Amino acid sequence: MTNPPPTILGYLGPNWFASVMGTGIVATAGASLPVHVPGLRGFALVVWVLSALWLLVLIFATFAHWLRNPVVARSHVRNPQMAHFYGAAPMALLTVGSGALLVGRDLIGERAAVDLAWVLWTTGTLGALFTAMTIPYLMFTQYRVEPDAAFGGWLMPVVPPMVAAATGSLLIPHMAEGPGRATMLYGCYAMFGLSLVASLIIITMVWSRLAHYGTSGTARVPTLWIVLGPLGQSITVAGLLGTDAALAVDARLADGMAVFAVLYGVPVWGFAVLWIALAAALTVRTLRRGMPFALTWWSLTFPVGTFVTGTAQLALHTGLPAFRYAAAVAYLGLLCTWLLVAVRTVRGGLRGGLFAPPAAGQIRAYKDPPTATG
Repeated sequence: MTNPPPTILGYLGPNWFASVMGTGIVATAGASLPVHVPGLRGFALVVWVLSALWLLVLIFATFAHWLRNPVVARSHVRNPQMAHFYGAAPMALLTVGSGALLVGRDLIGERAAVDLAWVLWTTGTLGALFTAMTIPYLMFTQYRVEPDAAFGGWLMPVVPPMVAAATGSLLIPHMAEGPGRATMLYGCYAMFGLSLVASLIIITMVWSRLAHYGTSGTARVPTLWIVLGPLGQSITVAGLLGTDAALAVDARLADGMAVFAVLYGVPVWGFAVLWIALAAALTVRTLRRGMPFALTWWSLTFPVGTFVTGTAQLALHTGLPAFRYAAAVAYLGLLCTWLLVAVRTVRGGLRGGLFAPPAAGQIRAYKDPPTATG
């Protein structure tokens, strides 16, 4: 007797929200690009609408999945690989919120775009802070973590506060003068630091794992690109906050924050370029050895998009044409990758393979509970 084909709601994991992130960043990066391309803003608007609609579909599908398959849904929390991707949901909300402010306003109007961004920012930020606390806590106390377990997916629960800082910085110009605006500015810097320090710790662990154990299989290789996410997003946040600081604090502090955007952004941009080269080389090497398509391929989109937005901020703050050209080249690479991954996702979704659970034996869930004998 053959097993029935997997259904859409049979095994819908939180990693699906990475497709919203990867689509939404195409819109926000396009709207932020420091070069003029005819029709680019209209294209970005269309992509933003697609990401917003896809977000709604996934939200309803997730609720339906929890109602119809609560046992399977809860099992994702006990999966030491899948659980990290709960960070994708708040980042999806925040990415669509940023897109509303940058390009969605052309369609729905300024007031509606700001209101939508506030709702998505509030919800996404609460989710971001929740995942940044709970998933590492479960790692420290309950998950069985092998010596070679570190992978780019570990960044997913701690990067959302950085994305919240980016969206929050876009909201600062829409706030009234006073303590509230300054509080938002400093709150975004706090989330910047929270995410940055945690990300640097994890990136070091990923580097160590690569040095000691190699790439550890094909499915996790695309997640190496996630390392680019906190790097590019932190450059973006530093640039945005450096620009908006003059609206919230005195001139002396604002000048320092604007300088920090360059002094921090350029060195980190240099490491990001190094990581792009390393990740690209490892990805090509794995493709030659046979790397099947999986939802982890969406790791090739959002992080590259943050590199585009970060490079665009450096172009703005330094005025150098080199950064403008680099942003344009990176955006072209983002478009090609997004089209490839989106087409493969649609094809895999129609065939049902992307909705199948992992093979038996792949999940090592909780650490062994203590027994009476120790």
